[in-house]
Parts: sequence; structure tokens; C-alpha cells
Amino acid sequence: MRILLYVCMLALLGLVSVPAYAGCFGSPNFYTCNDASGNNYTVNRFGNMTTMQGSNPYTGSQWNQTTNRLGNMAITNGMTNGRSWNETQTYLGGGNSAVNGMDSRGQFYSYTCNQYGCR
Repeated sequence: MRILLYVCMLALLGLVSVPAYAGCFGSPNFYTCNDASGNNYTVNRFGNMTTMQGSNPYTGSQWNQTTNRLGNMAITNGMTNGRSWNETQTYLGGGNSAVNGMDSRGQFYSYTCNQYGCR
């Protein structure tokens, strides 16, 4: 689930295109997707803010998130099955970024990314 949210977050931020395994329809600013895992989600972009709401009828999972882009930062707040989480990604230039957040279990995390991946 964390990987799906991360891929979706990157897609929302425009860092990668929507995953090839997802069937999406709509406009660039409002679209709905279904993927091979049974996830259904809707993305709405308005200025510097992007929202996403999703669910999986097979697992009963539900989630939503809002990302605001402010200068070199993307601040995301979300809910997964009724539990909140947050993440801040700071773009450092040259394809590098630093990510800090708290997952839906209350655990803090931090990692860095470059053009070769994240660790």
C-alpha cells in the first residue's frame, strides 16, 4: 500500500506519468483510475493543490490525500482507513529530494531520492 501511495504521490506531483498498469480516463486536471490490484481512485488538480480519493472494494481500504506545492516543497496530508499520515518532500535540485513524514501507524520516516531511486 505504501508503494502505491508513493507512486500515486509522484504521479500527482508530476514527477512521473500515471503508471502504465492503471486504466485512467478524464482530463489532465481531473481523472479516475483503476489498477490491476483493484484500487479505484480519483485525482483532482487545481492550481498548486492536488487531491486524491481512493478505495479498494476487495480489501475494504479507503484513503485520501491532499498535496500542496509551495516553492521547492510538496506537503501531503492524508487518511488511510481512518488514520492520518503526512509527508513533506523538499526538492534540493539536480533531481535530488529529501522526504520526511509520519505514516498511518504513527511511525516517523525519512529518506532521500535522486535520479537513481530512493533510500
